[in-house]
Amino acid sequence: MTLKPLTLTTFTSLGLALSLATGTPAQMEMDNGTMGAPQSTGQFQRIEQPLWSKVAVTGAGLGLIGLEMWWFLLSKPRSRQASATDGVQEITVTVDGGYDPSEIVVQAGQPVRLNFYRKDPSSCLEAVRFPDFRIARELPVNQTTAIEFTPTQPGRYEFTCGMNMFRGTVDARFGAESHDKNTEGHTLV
Repeated sequence: MTLKPLTLTTFTSLGLALSLATGTPAQMEMDNGTMGAPQSTGQFQRIEQPLWSKVAVTGAGLGLIGLEMWWFLLSKPRSRQASATDGVQEITVTVDGGYDPSEIVVQAGQPVRLNFYRKDPSSCLEAVRFPDFRIARELPVNQTTAIEFTPTQPGRYEFTCGMNMFRGTVDARFGAESHDKNTEGHTLV
């Protein structure tokens, strides 16, 4: 996604928020008394809001737009290489408002053990699912749950929470490649 449509969308949202916060011309005419006295017909009537509350609501909306943009466009997944012990690639994934790390690099063709340690008591994160391996497991709070599988082919295998809101990936590769996000590319171990 390019920044041009995103910028246009952001400015359009800002204009809409400001127009709603300041009122429409018809509302202003009615407030000035040019359209006559409001009649008690059971319809909605405008309730005047102080300027500080309009500014606060607009500021909060802009803050949420900024947070959304950061979350979806600028935040990077944390990536780590699984370490091999006794022929099994193993790593601990902390489940606390998401998965940390959310991207795990492993070697294809070797067994993998992911140890999920769940800290977050929210119901969304009470289970983890690996659709490609047909694995679904409950994750008890403050306990470690081991999930084992073997990715036979290289590729990206997704895992999700029970509600499909939080996601992570297992990046299986052939050879001794490792992934380092800080060095713009791949390095051989």
